Amino acid sequence: PLPGFLLLADNLREHVEIFQNSEVVQFAFLPPLPGFLLLADNLREHVEIFQNSEVVQFAFLPPLPILWLYLACNMATQYVCIRGVFFLTTACPSLTVTLIITLRKFVSLLISIFYFQNPFTPMHWLGTSFVFGGTLLYMFGDSLVAPQKPREKKE
Repeated sequence: PLPGFLLLADNLREHVEIFQNSEVVQFAFLPPLPGFLLLADNLREHVEIFQNSEVVQFAFLPPLPILWLYLACNMATQYVCIRGVFFLTTACPSLTVTLIITLRKFVSLLISIFYFQNPFTPMHWLGTSFVFGGTLLYMFGDSLVAPQKPREKKE
């Protein structure tokens, strides 16, 4: 719900032209940050887990626990992804952006199923049919509806 709301708010921003793209990014990511205070104990516990993970050495990096390296790689890919999403919001309508994000999440789910050998349940098949059905309707929906002829005005 929140990403959809933010996309609609961004569409409104395009028409009003009071915000710049970087301000939208700040508006989207700064308000939730205080919520992480509720997870402070859990975060401390996971920092300790990260610190105690296997140490790896790369030629250009100092010795580093591998979980910190994984986190840095994840953050870099998430940054690229979110920059792409915010670029799309300025170039495409919100429904197109939502469709692209849904397809990206679907591909992530498929990778999870095949790479980590998670089960593919009947609910996954149902979700797959909705994703592809919605994508096909979005792509070809206009061609399925016959164009209506304009009505003649009666005087």
